[in-house]
Amino acid sequence: MKYLLDTHTLLWGLYDSSELSPAAIRIMSKESCCISIASLWEMAIKNSLGKLSLSQSILTISSKCKEYGIEMIPIKPEHCQAITILPFIHKDPFDRIIIAQAKTEDMAILTKDSFIPMYDVKTLW
Repeated sequence: MKYLLDTHTLLWGLYDSSELSPAAIRIMSKESCCISIASLWEMAIKNSLGKLSLSQSILTISSKCKEYGIEMIPIKPEHCQAITILPFIHKDPFDRIIIAQAKTEDMAILTKDSFIPMYDVKTLW
C-alpha cells in the first residue's frame, strides 16, 4: 500500500514535529509515501498569504522529499474528473485534489484532518 501524505503531515514529518502520531511516524519511516504536487502549491500560496511560515523554500522542501524517498504525484486529468463526483463536505481545493488522487490511485491518506475520512477514502493517523 502507498500512502499519500496530507500537507500538514509532510511538514510535520520533515521538521520532526511532536504533532505526528506514533502510527504516522512508523508509516513515514517504513512505508512507501507520496505527496501531491498540490501540497507544494498549497504551501506556496499559504506562505505568500502569510498563513504559513516556511523556514525553507518550496524547492528545498521538494529536494528533501526526494532525499527521503517521498514520491511526488502529479495532478492528472483523471484526478480532476474524480473531483466532479466528490460531495462538498470539505471545501478546501487542496484537500479535495488530495482526496481525488488517493481514491483514483488507491492510496491511503495519512492525515489528522477529521473531514477527509467522510469521503470514504482510506485514512490513517
